[in-house]
Amino acid sequence: MSINPLLATPWKVVNELRRLALLPYARAYFALHGVRWQAGWKVYGCPLIQRHAGSSIELGERLQLRSWFGSNPLGVNHRIVLATWAAGAEIRIGNQVGLTGTTLCAETAIHIGDRVRIGANSMVADSDFHPIDIAERRANPKGGVSRPIAVEDDVFIGMHVLILKGVTIGQGSVVGAGSVVSHSVPPGVVVAGNPARIIRELEPA
Repeated sequence: MSINPLLATPWKVVNELRRLALLPYARAYFALHGVRWQAGWKVYGCPLIQRHAGSSIELGERLQLRSWFGSNPLGVNHRIVLATWAAGAEIRIGNQVGLTGTTLCAETAIHIGDRVRIGANSMVADSDFHPIDIAERRANPKGGVSRPIAVEDDVFIGMHVLILKGVTIGQGSVVGAGSVVSHSVPPGVVVAGNPARIIRELEPA
């Protein structure tokens, strides 16, 4: 006996109705923060946008942003955060990218390629925010080191992952849930752990 898809997953219907009701406000919210709306976006709850004067946030087509708790069965701890913390900082996201409760915080640059999936409640931050050295931290508490981050096409990042400054994640690689990525990852591998290490290589697409 087949079940009508709408009856089988009624929460998806509710999410879509909420998304459509939000649409005019969401478009105005992005415009207010200087972020251009693109074709095919699906925004399930507005993110928190903090754009520093003189910085840029550019998001590609067919983007999916999930900030509502009920928009993902893994749960969303907080809404998506898109933050640039310095003039000249960049957040650039390619086409067909999906984010769920993700934090992107750029003091220099965070570049994310096409068809990237970032699991629930992960964080990408290109800065230490505060110096490691005690004397430096006392003299300049906001003087942490910052280096750009790049996530290449077709990368899949599991939930609750932390990606730190200066990291590049190569095309098609997978980052296991709960990992801390402090060093660059080559293309076509699975990494996991704290710090993340290569677990195995993937077959070419």
